[in-house]
Amino acid sequence: MDLNLTKDWFVVASNSDSIYNVMFYIAHHPAEITFTTPGYTNVVRMSIPDQIKVANPEIYFPNNKLLVNRFQDDFVAKNGNLLDFFFDYTEKKVPNYHEVWVSTAHLSDKHIYFLELSFE
Repeated sequence: MDLNLTKDWFVVASNSDSIYNVMFYIAHHPAEITFTTPGYTNVVRMSIPDQIKVANPEIYFPNNKLLVNRFQDDFVAKNGNLLDFFFDYTEKKVPNYHEVWVSTAHLSDKHIYFLELSFE
């Protein structure tokens, strides 16, 4: 997936209900999602059609800009089962991550929302 995007760094978006809801949707509708595994063993990338309703996409999925955040520790602890679902798409075998980074964007020309999770 070619990503010619600029990066913005925000903290507030990383624990939003919007991101959680998108992740929950993906976990319950995996057939509608395109998963890709980049060259990193601890990362999973996915895209969902931008016709799927997302709360505040202008904030959490900026147009043609990459938004990068680290989930807060309490978010990771509280949502371990959901995060483990995504971890299973990585090449790693043992879920021994302590941090999770999330990158999001709206690729308007491709009509998709992009989401990447990096497990550190």
